[in-house]
Amino acid sequence: MTDTVQTGAGAVRGTVTDGVWAFLGIPYAAAPVGPARFAAPAPAPRWEGVRDATAPGPTCPQSPYAAPAAALLGNVIEPGDECLNLSVWTPDPGASALPVMVWIHGGAFTRGSNRIESYDGRAFARDGVVLVSVNYRLGIPGFLSLDGAPDNRGLLDQIAALRWVQDNIRAFGGNPDNVTVFGESAGGMSVAALLASPAATGLFHRAVVQSGNATAAADVEDARRVTAVLAGNLGVPATAAAFGALDPGRLQSAQDDLGLELAQNPDPARWGASVVQRGLGVMSLFPTIDGEVLTSLPIDALAAGAGTDVPVLAGTTTDEFRFFLVPTGIAAAITADTLPFVLHRYGIDPATADLYAGHRPGATPGDVLAAILTDYAFRSGTVALADAIVRGGGTARLYEFAWPSPVQDLRACHALEIAFVFDRLDVAHRLTGDRPPQSLADEMHRAWVQFATTGDPGWAPVGASRPVRVFGGEGDPVVTDPRSDELACWIG
Repeated sequence: MTDTVQTGAGAVRGTVTDGVWAFLGIPYAAAPVGPARFAAPAPAPRWEGVRDATAPGPTCPQSPYAAPAAALLGNVIEPGDECLNLSVWTPDPGASALPVMVWIHGGAFTRGSNRIESYDGRAFARDGVVLVSVNYRLGIPGFLSLDGAPDNRGLLDQIAALRWVQDNIRAFGGNPDNVTVFGESAGGMSVAALLASPAATGLFHRAVVQSGNATAAADVEDARRVTAVLAGNLGVPATAAAFGALDPGRLQSAQDDLGLELAQNPDPARWGASVVQRGLGVMSLFPTIDGEVLTSLPIDALAAGAGTDVPVLAGTTTDEFRFFLVPTGIAAAITADTLPFVLHRYGIDPATADLYAGHRPGATPGDVLAAILTDYAFRSGTVALADAIVRGGGTARLYEFAWPSPVQDLRACHALEIAFVFDRLDVAHRLTGDRPPQSLADEMHRAWVQFATTGDPGWAPVGASRPVRVFGGEGDPVVTDPRSDELACWIG
């Protein structure tokens, strides 16, 4: 056995610990700097000798999380040109035909990287899976629609990473014919987009969408409205050449200001209805229906039969939106009088609150709002994704993560399940508290490994009904159509 592996661009040297080899920070594409900042990803240049791959690489440009999210989510920002890199964990580079999983991180398409501790792939490698974790361009460099540049550069980066896996993963013991792509939040939305994209056909064979949906794609006309706002704020033409001439720090500052502007005034007349609705009034920079990478809204493509040969596992946490409402104090500030006005802002019938409150005796108005927005923003989109896949002739399975964190009354909030999937509870105490159940991590991690290995995580797919595997809940582990009357507020 060796700690050196030969890739198409040159040899890399990793490290081995407790029987797991790690090869970190390998460039899968050329550095997106200078004229390449807004270009499609180009092949990584070859190198001579053996490249050190014992430490993670740079992260793509981004700003830190604001408080209080920063206190709950680990993130590392490491500047550097070679940010289009990936890391590989394998049980044995000399093995053959091991299942491969490719992780696409979340962060609202503006933050995140493969350096986050919870994304460490050693537990997957321990259990016989080659784990690959990728970086991709974020925010303006990744998703702003500009004259003179291809759209969806962040998705093109992900596709380039998947092509790298096809070309190189055998050298790490992996099987390029058994690749599962999985991601959470913006990463889950990316996975849904890749399922629908003709440019990604054949690059993966199974998919997991965690807390995502298949509707996070703006019409190109509306994406250009966002570009026009940003160009006006910066005082430059809306072209790749003009934006490429600006200092990256100035672009990042303008991007941060743009996000605040949208959150404070989500007016469809200014931003475009598809940006406000599909970005949930929060995201301004996300995939675009450009006619090439995405030829239609992903959910429509899936319903029409795209990706039918790729089994899908999709799900949410029970209390997703508490992450956004409880630590910020918003939930505590909601009253019975203000709740209808907040719901109206999202275009939700205020009468919906009566149904949700009736199922939750003793819930505060903030609790009711969190439950409604969880279904509005996450659960309904996930179930609609599964239904579309089935209509298109594919196979989809649903799960729900229900274990309640004791931290700040977050309960089963957004992003909580990630450390359980990766079996890295040791680095997640800010979200899980000090005593998360290892047995639940064993159970959930095993299901993901089984899905990547066989395509069947252990419960029935969606068909005439919707069986949902509930992790960390009470009662039966598989529930058919849970809370169906609430879900009916959003989908049939």
